[in-house]
Amino acid sequence: MPKIKKAIIPAAGLGTRFLPATKTVPKEMLTIVDAPIILYVVEEAVKAGIEDIVLIAGRGKHAIEDFFDTSYELEDKLAKDGKDKLLERVTRIRDKANIISIRQKHALGLGHAVLCGLPIIGKEPFAVLLGDEITMEANGEPNVTEQLVKSFEQTSISTISVMKVADKDVSKYGIAEVQEKSPGFFKVTSLVEKPKPSETTSRWALPGRYVFDNAIMDILLNAKSTLNGEIQLTDSMKLLCQLQGLNAMTFTADRYDAGDKLGYLQANIELALKNPELGPELSAYIKELVKRF
Repeated sequence: MPKIKKAIIPAAGLGTRFLPATKTVPKEMLTIVDAPIILYVVEEAVKAGIEDIVLIAGRGKHAIEDFFDTSYELEDKLAKDGKDKLLERVTRIRDKANIISIRQKHALGLGHAVLCGLPIIGKEPFAVLLGDEITMEANGEPNVTEQLVKSFEQTSISTISVMKVADKDVSKYGIAEVQEKSPGFFKVTSLVEKPKPSETTSRWALPGRYVFDNAIMDILLNAKSTLNGEIQLTDSMKLLCQLQGLNAMTFTADRYDAGDKLGYLQANIELALKNPELGPELSAYIKELVKRF
């Protein structure tokens, strides 16, 4: 039975510019409550049993690589700033996983970013977690990547997560066209990248969690650039579902698009409400704030 022990986390886009205007900060390093976005993503992978995590880093992403390096300067700063819990989280990740960084020299799309991980992935199956998407387990269920790993290890068929979106949001995502096998579990029949709502009847979007058989790498090696001159992962997934089959499944986790301004704010608020130190005071503040509207 195939085991998933490796994952690729693409963090390959240019950094997002925030104040002060002279400093560029990778969006994956922006803080959600008390930790950078990328740490939540890596923690999800580790909880799913991943041992080798390949960060695909583009220009301006040195901060991500440095964060996971053993660094006296970083650890000393976290300790002096009183961020002992964050230091413990980073140290725990270092103890449980190998963090490997590969540079994506040219921003040629998500498919190309995944292909950049080939030297580490080799011939093994692997997971992909987008570096600015956070999913947090809910209702006592395993996290999204754990669920995908379990499905793959049971079926040996590549499996992706999907979520239902409104008509107005269809063009923001890759969309999976599916046939339901059982409640919340589907056979993927085709995929289309960021279609207009009129171009597909499906409303099942790809929120950035995948587990692939290694055959996807062979497909990506021969992939051509399409939309915006990029190698689209959805194009190769479409071919994969024709050649080997591709499953999709829904999830019960809370999901935040932390690379989006509104999603970033929502993640901070909701995760802060769950934080025992911040939750009660923030909840009281929100209740008072609502009264003003």
